[in-house]
Amino acid sequence: MAQPAVQTAVCKCSFGAAPAPLTVTSQMTVAIGGMPAATILDGAGMVNVPTFGMCSNLGNPAVAAATAAAMGALTPAPCVPATVSWMPGCPTVLVCKRPLLNNSSKLMCAYGGVIQVSVTPAQTVKVP
Repeated sequence: MAQPAVQTAVCKCSFGAAPAPLTVTSQMTVAIGGMPAATILDGAGMVNVPTFGMCSNLGNPAVAAATAAAMGALTPAPCVPATVSWMPGCPTVLVCKRPLLNNSSKLMCAYGGVIQVSVTPAQTVKVP
């Protein structure tokens, strides 16, 4: 079962060197476990996307340039994510008219990385 993502959920990028916390800015009225619930607009369009330290994807122009300067030896460069929107989110659960973000959602970076929620402090409680 997917877990809802909230403020401070830990995200990882497939080409990033370090995890980073998610910052919720799409809404501040709905909370889960006392923390703002994330929607698919959080971290989209390079707004409040965390940096993942150093990027090692050659699709990133900064990595490609640093690698070329090092005569082909892969040389990571600072991560500056170029993102659009989380997919698919949870289309059946809306938060302020936007799909809830959960830990099975993925955020694609234009440079080729895949960002996803790896740990979320929210807990799902099954009600009989």
